[in-house]
Amino acid sequence: MESERIHNGVMAVTLSVKNVPEKLAERLRQRAARNHRSLQGELMAILEDAARPALTIDELAERVKALGLKTPAESAAMIRADRDGRRR
Repeated sequence: MESERIHNGVMAVTLSVKNVPEKLAERLRQRAARNHRSLQGELMAILEDAARPALTIDELAERVKALGLKTPAESAAMIRADRDGRRR
């Protein structure tokens, strides 16, 4: 029986969280179900998101530039259009 696990080609580490309140555990199970994941998969997604490096100001500026926005009014118009599209 192999005691070491491999995740994405790298040896994985086992983490354990103790004394999780039942209400929190239930909310996590519900979130996992909404995302069509197992609880383990949901926890992995949460950890990966939390550990993702923060964007630098330059990276954020590039993303905004890629949207083609020139003024705050344009971004507000995009948000309104998106919101109004969901109401239909």
